[in-house]
This record gives sequence, structure tokens and C-alpha cells, in this order.
Amino acid sequence: MSTGAPDAGPYAELLEIALDAARRAGALLRDGRPADLGVAATKSSPIDVVTEMDIAAEKLITTCIERARPHDGVLGEEGASTAGTSGVRWIVDPLDGTVNYLYGLPSWSVSIAAEKDGEVVVGVVEAPMRGETYQAVLGGGAYVGGVRARCRPAPDMAQALVATGFGYLTERRAAQAQVAARLLPRVRDIRRAGSAAIDLADVGCGRLDAYYERGLNPWDLAAGDLFAREAGARTGGRPGERASGELTVAAPSGLFEPLQTLLDELGAWHD
Repeated sequence: MSTGAPDAGPYAELLEIALDAARRAGALLRDGRPADLGVAATKSSPIDVVTEMDIAAEKLITTCIERARPHDGVLGEEGASTAGTSGVRWIVDPLDGTVNYLYGLPSWSVSIAAEKDGEVVVGVVEAPMRGETYQAVLGGGAYVGGVRARCRPAPDMAQALVATGFGYLTERRAAQAQVAARLLPRVRDIRRAGSAAIDLADVGCGRLDAYYERGLNPWDLAAGDLFAREAGARTGGRPGERASGELTVAAPSGLFEPLQTLLDELGAWHD
């Protein structure tokens, strides 16, 4: 069992910034949650919510980044958008699992990734209610709690514990429910926790065998996708394609291929 942290190499500064910003934002969200927390706005539908804490956490993160690297670009879920001139862009989800957070459920996280010339090179997922930080560097491995993360060996699909998530638009949710209903008899069971970043991290940690979802945004998957891959999992979308908003699949090799094929056949990539 390897202990320590990812071999950050030329990305050490980016990893340090991501870790610091994620921990600060996680502490703000954990310790500053108002007892009367309410919805500040909605996005794609009335159940796709933003709270005042999402906005405050994104502001904290972007301020940390701007102070350390003022020429970098930023893409944030709650509206932060800066082109930058350095070739580095930060992809930020200040609160992944907002509905869980609103209801007081513990499965929420802060997700921060840094991409260099279009490729994600650093990913950090901070899960304050778990007391865990998931960190990965391209080519440098994935670690949680100072321990090297490894995905589980691939089981037969019938023995696979699979996580998924559902979108906020009524038509999409109905289609996703049909896919899940057809998949469920083919696997051990299905979990729906409510944070894509944590689900991807859990695949990397071996707590889930696989994860899939349609409708993710770049900030939902960037950090978790890198973590899962650096922990030995495969990730992708439809066969031959990268993980994207159309479809994201993560699983160890041997399970990834048949699951990806089955999800494609079930139409998990469209509404």
C-alpha cells in the first residue's frame, strides 16, 4: 500500500492551490451552513437549485485562484467565467450535491480541477462530511487520506454495485428511470447518492464497482474523472468517445466494456 500524495511534478503548484481552495471552501460550507438555509435561485428547472452557500463558496475559490495565478482562466458552475492567457483553466463546482446540502444530507463535495492546454492535469474532490480529500495528478496517481487509491478488480456484471444520478428536467428523469429499471436486473444493485464527484471518487477508491450518468457538466466530472482514471479505472462516454454530458461511464477494465456497451444499447445517452 502506497502512502503519501500524488507525484505532482510540474503541476505541484496547481495541486497546492486546488487543495487549499477546496479545503477552505469545504470548511466554509460545513461550518457556515445557516440553520434556515434556503434556495437563492433555480437553473434548468425548479428543482435545480442554487443556495447562497454555492455562491459564497465559488467566490472564495475564485478569489484563491486569482490571487495565486491571476492569468489563469476559470469555469465555475455558478457563473465564474474568465478566459485567461496562461494556458491553464480551472473547472470549479463549489458545491456538488446542492440538494443534499440543502436537506442536510452528508453526500456533498467541492470539486476543483485544473486543465493545461485543454487536458485535465489536477483534480481535487473535498468531502467535508466524510473528512476525506481525494486528489489526483495526471500520471502521478490518486490518493485519499495519504493512501494510494485503487479501483476494485472487475466483477461479473451481475455482481457489480453501480451508482448513477438523475437530471433535473422531467423528460430526462423519465428516460433515465427507464434505463435504470432495465439495468437493475443485470447488476448487483444501483445506488444514487447525489454527488457525481463523490461517485467517481468512490469508483476510484473501490467503494463502487461502476458509475454512469447522462447530463453531467464539465465541473461535475473533471476532478472525479481524473481521480478514477489515476486509480486504475477506465472512463468514457459512448463507445469510442470521452466522458461528456452525453454520457459518463467509469469502471475497471473488464467491467467497463460490457457496461458501456449495455448502456449504449439501453439508450442511456439520450432522453
